[in-house]
Amino acid sequence: MGKYFGTDGIRGIVNKGLDASLAFRVGQAAAMVLSENTENRKPLFTIGKDTRISCDMLEAAITAGLCSAGADVMPLGVIPTPAVAFITADCGADAGIVISASHNPYEHNGIKIFNSKGFKLSDELELRIEELIDSDEPLAAKTDGDIGRIVSRGNEYVDRYVEHIVSVSEGKIGRLKVMIDCSNGAATRTANDIFGRFPLELELIKDHPDGCNINAGCGSTHIEGLSRMVVAGGFDIGLAFDGDADRCLAVDEKGNLVDGDKIMAICGKAMAQEGKLNKNAIVATVMSNLGFHEFCSRNGIELHCAAVGDRNVLEMMLDNGFNLGGEQSGHLIFLDYATTGDGQLAAVRFLKVLSQSGKKLSELAAEIPTYPQVLRNIAIEGGNEVKKKIMDDEKLKKMIEEEQKALGKSGRILVRPSGTEALIRVMVEAVDDDVSKDTALRLSSFIEKLANGIKGVN
Repeated sequence: MGKYFGTDGIRGIVNKGLDASLAFRVGQAAAMVLSENTENRKPLFTIGKDTRISCDMLEAAITAGLCSAGADVMPLGVIPTPAVAFITADCGADAGIVISASHNPYEHNGIKIFNSKGFKLSDELELRIEELIDSDEPLAAKTDGDIGRIVSRGNEYVDRYVEHIVSVSEGKIGRLKVMIDCSNGAATRTANDIFGRFPLELELIKDHPDGCNINAGCGSTHIEGLSRMVVAGGFDIGLAFDGDADRCLAVDEKGNLVDGDKIMAICGKAMAQEGKLNKNAIVATVMSNLGFHEFCSRNGIELHCAAVGDRNVLEMMLDNGFNLGGEQSGHLIFLDYATTGDGQLAAVRFLKVLSQSGKKLSELAAEIPTYPQVLRNIAIEGGNEVKKKIMDDEKLKKMIEEEQKALGKSGRILVRPSGTEALIRVMVEAVDDDVSKDTALRLSSFIEKLANGIKGVN
């Protein structure tokens, strides 16, 4: 991870690290780096945002930076992150920028950049942008007719995105009773247009954003409310997106969570049966449940595991020619249709499989066993440097090794720094739930002591 760019762009609390002056500088630097091959024309950037109260301020600053460096800007308004990736490639733009902090609380925000083909920027390009941001020299500003301007064609491309997502259903979604949690986020712009096209008994919830209620007790990170409402209303399925709609999780008719692993398993099996699963393989991450591994083995599907982060999943997919991958958290990539995780696209594909199966979702999900898995998040003050010191600590490494030996081959431990939040995450998986909890607690307590020790030294 760089100074500004983490695993999923720039993140921070607005006006406490991420402010308008930094956003302006990011716009200038991005325009300079990503316009080097545009020769004698102005580069074009798309820009979209979620529903956070700070998005307008940051959008104005980034747009000013882009235009001052000679780039034209096409605003897309409130729109899901994957829609920006799709539209950037579809309209022939040179890059796309998203202002969002995804599943984080409203006081956070972020800046993510896609290249002209709709893929996240390479580490090399992000580093070059960072170098310009931190340069002591003022960044070059255009004058006269070379200054960029705003291009107002965004709505037609948003409509094209909606049509694209609808088309991936292949017209095979039947009558289902569906509840969708929009997380008071970007999906409020597109969900009704997309899912209203199908013969569904549809109800949207958490679709009235006010700038401060994005992800607040709702969406893919707070699925309990959706679960209760699905059961109470007799729905066949509930679907939950996060703030920028690049994640999708589900609940079955009994209110049970159907996570990213299970969605991939169900969709992957259907694709394999249709001969559409490239190389009969799925890419997951090291966080994926051992039950997912069992399911794939039983169904003749190869399961490859990348490091955590949809960027790493995508890289493995591209390198090996695979077309389905994702994360337990709901980042799901259907590479035949998108260049990045797309929650609404995943939901459409999942509804297609459920419709054609003739089964209840609880029956489909029951085919994938779930091993007890405990996740703990330890808050870390001091940024990436402190997280690195903790992860490099020899005593922690030895403790992890000893705890793994105690679990044996039937268990797993994963300790990793979050790339998007000030956290270190601990995951423990074992056959026995109490063993998982006790192991996770010991590791978490040790990490907290390390963090406090480093804090005291500083």
